Amino acid sequence: MFEIYSLISGSSGNASLVTNGKVHILIDCGTSGKRAFELIQSTGISPESISAVLVTHEHSDHTKGVGIVARRLRLPVYATAGTHAAMDIGRLDDGSRIVIRPGTELEIGGIGVLPFSIPHDAAEPCGYSFFFGNTKLTVATDIGRVTDELMDNIKGSRSIILESNHDIDMLRFCEYPYPLKQRILSDIGHLSNEAAAETALELVRSGTKHIMLGHLSDKNNMPEIAKMEAYNKLTDNGVKIDEDVTLQVAGRYSVTRFSRSGEYGQPRHI
Repeated sequence: MFEIYSLISGSSGNASLVTNGKVHILIDCGTSGKRAFELIQSTGISPESISAVLVTHEHSDHTKGVGIVARRLRLPVYATAGTHAAMDIGRLDDGSRIVIRPGTELEIGGIGVLPFSIPHDAAEPCGYSFFFGNTKLTVATDIGRVTDELMDNIKGSRSIILESNHDIDMLRFCEYPYPLKQRILSDIGHLSNEAAAETALELVRSGTKHIMLGHLSDKNNMPEIAKMEAYNKLTDNGVKIDEDVTLQVAGRYSVTRFSRSGEYGQPRHI
């Protein structure tokens, strides 16, 4: 078993868990420590068996509970130098802050980890790919745009949590102030449903078998809309859902496991 679980996903908080059955790695913790422990336990994994916390960037929807979880479980916290300097997670034990560099591989308990740079308005943000045996898993959210370099890093993933943050029309007509809308739509903001769908197609062409759309806005998106955008892009290009690839949306407040059987159904074209 080598899997990713989405623990929570959305503009209100994000956390994921990678496991090979023996080693368990937490990616981000954008919720309270208490809730994080509940979510981890609901996967059947003991929080005390977590090996490390990896942080993508300093925004609070990714770091709210990092400090308390790391201190309570005495975990190392891996992040780029910029993220370590920018995030507010309180005091950590000496040696608990581990500095990583995008593009430089590391290993945690036999799981290979490759951080890669992402275009987002944070100090030094990154996504993560994980390797065990011949399998690659990836977490790629908080992406303003998909560059050639980013695609090179995420393609070939068997399973991926991919940002599908907003519906462009919903965002343009929402009550957000204009500067915030421009930030989200910018090249260092968040990935739209349309851009996520295009990326999903490229991923399937590179061999990806399982796609989970994540980090949906609670104001400017809906799970049905995000999934339908990707579903239509894939099927219009000859991809067979549940045969060539599974497609689903990460739960905002609860654990989501990658589907293997199409249990999430198929949206209709409209």
